[in-house]
Amino acid sequence: MKTFLKLSVLGLLIVLIAGYFVLAYALGSIVKAGVNQVAPSITQSKVTLAGANISPLTGGGTLTGFTVGNPKGWSDANAFSLGKVAISVEPMSVFKDTIVINEIIIDQPEFLYETKFVSSNIKDLLNNIEQFAGGDSKDTGKAGPAKKFIVKKFRLTNGKAALGVGSAALPVPLPPISLDDLGVSQGGFTSGQLAGAIMRSVLSSIVSGTANALGQLGGTAGNTTIEKTKEAAKATGDAIKSLFGKKPAPAPDPTKK
Repeated sequence: MKTFLKLSVLGLLIVLIAGYFVLAYALGSIVKAGVNQVAPSITQSKVTLAGANISPLTGGGTLTGFTVGNPKGWSDANAFSLGKVAISVEPMSVFKDTIVINEIIIDQPEFLYETKFVSSNIKDLLNNIEQFAGGDSKDTGKAGPAKKFIVKKFRLTNGKAALGVGSAALPVPLPPISLDDLGVSQGGFTSGQLAGAIMRSVLSSIVSGTANALGQLGGTAGNTTIEKTKEAAKATGDAIKSLFGKKPAPAPDPTKK
């Protein structure tokens, strides 16, 4: 009898352990498949997520090998690639209409910024995302309403961008990006809306990083390579700033009459 009980307990443990790994694989597969299937429609470019590992108990995990290619009309290089991505998801929300992401931490992402006159690869990528965001909420399809997302905490650190072309390219460190409660007040963002909100912040970060880099190069002269770098960086910075246009007038202060 004791032997039978021991075997029963051992069998139960094996089943539980196997179930854990099956569920962990299922969660990772859902995230990986979702990104690889949906993201190219959002960016209208090649998108690859190599792997996703998420714990079914804590919802914590990592994403690896995430790259986004340039939109049509630009080089074959990637527009950006993400370094280490740590993610924390409410596990059971993956199976609901609104997926709740507690935290996304991206460390050491790399962006490539190409420009043609007042256009750029990142601008076109953002346009593609926002075009998708304008229609994805209307496309319910046969499977029901589109998934929505809430991101409580988003952090991007140690990012850098390559501005300019060839030997004149200027490596620019990007300021940290910190966003909170994305989609909370709206009851969730669609995938396009979420990507657009994040990419707009990335553009602002590139603007800030470019301005700082140009300031550091301001007094340099007499070196042809440096001068070409400054010219390329300035043209890129002007192109980036033109994306935002004029700032809206500040709202009137209700305390002043």
